[in-house]
Amino acid sequence: MRTRWRSAAVAAAALGLVVSPVGAGAGAAYAWGAAAPAWPAVTVLAPDPTPAAEEFPQLTPAVARELDAAIRKVLTEAKVPGVIVALSAPGKGTYVRAFGVADESTGMPMSPGLNTRIGSETKTFTVTALLQLVDDGKVGLDDPIGKYVDGVPNGDRITLRELAGMRSGLFNYSADEDFGRAFLTDPGRPFTPQQLLAYSFKHPVLFEPNAKFDYSNTNLILLGLVVEKVTGLRLDDYINREVVAAAGLKHTLFPVGAEFPSPHAQGYTDQTLSGKTANATDWNPSWGWAAGAMISNLSDLRSWAKTVATGTLLKPATQAERLKVVPSLPGAGYGLGIFNVQGWIGHNGSLPGYQSLTVYLPGPQATLVVLLNTDTDYRGSAPSTLFGQAITKIVTPGHVFTLPAQPVTGH
Repeated sequence: MRTRWRSAAVAAAALGLVVSPVGAGAGAAYAWGAAAPAWPAVTVLAPDPTPAAEEFPQLTPAVARELDAAIRKVLTEAKVPGVIVALSAPGKGTYVRAFGVADESTGMPMSPGLNTRIGSETKTFTVTALLQLVDDGKVGLDDPIGKYVDGVPNGDRITLRELAGMRSGLFNYSADEDFGRAFLTDPGRPFTPQQLLAYSFKHPVLFEPNAKFDYSNTNLILLGLVVEKVTGLRLDDYINREVVAAAGLKHTLFPVGAEFPSPHAQGYTDQTLSGKTANATDWNPSWGWAAGAMISNLSDLRSWAKTVATGTLLKPATQAERLKVVPSLPGAGYGLGIFNVQGWIGHNGSLPGYQSLTVYLPGPQATLVVLLNTDTDYRGSAPSTLFGQAITKIVTPGHVFTLPAQPVTGH
């Protein structure tokens, strides 16, 4: 998830599926934040036929060398300090590599065991929590948000489904200039959900509920509050217990502040008031909260990729609702807190200092995870997307992961 802030004027910009403040817990470099054409709510994007298992190559030494070269090329061209990649499919082998450095000041190399901030991938956990409550009969996807949270513009008409599907029309708080200035002036400060919503609600709604797709972190803050109201638990407690632990994840957590378990890479960002690159490792991710505050590592995300894409923690009918996607960008659709990009199902994440991509291709049951320690765009594209594209061009040329660069308009 993410929001790109540029210049002293703090112009909000793109995010990576996001919270950018698509990604960030904020952040992905361009994400689902740009306004999209109106699409009927019933429209379902039919993914391209997924390749059969035999169409996914054996991850032989020769293929590994090809992947090494492609990843190093992106690393060098996009000036990414370090990246970790894991690619696998049953019966096809496993490719796990780390490139570059985790700390530019010491030269410590990147390694697969490092923890990382996952930005908007947090959305997959928050929406899973919501859908568990749907399975329990405690909430309904077509309930209005006003049933649970007071003071929401159009709250009597915006449904939980529309919030999870990014079709609410609510302004994205992380695109608000006052928010951007407040955050970048003091990146260690905590934000409450109510403070984040206030930045959104001072703006008029962008469109009527369900009229368009528009990636907004505001939607996830509201869903986090729904989970808290219905369960009587803090969101971090509920997700850590009912989603993270239930999925068997050992190195994933929803932090309550700026805590960041070691070992981890240093994260570098150009989202600063001056525009100069800064070390954002210890910046407080509370501003992303339900949209992008979580932490994980490579091994957990490899497991989570299949869990979230196949609905292990949900009833089949509920998972089917989650995977109903509407077109949002060329070759891509967004469901309920999840995307389908050329058949790859999952999410990306971006917030100052870090980007990630965790996706699953159902036919060959392939999993791809990419983790890097910068969110600085390269020629308008998120580096996580560039790595995903380079890798899938080699192993699934009929299903190349790509998200077109978007205008810097805030996500």
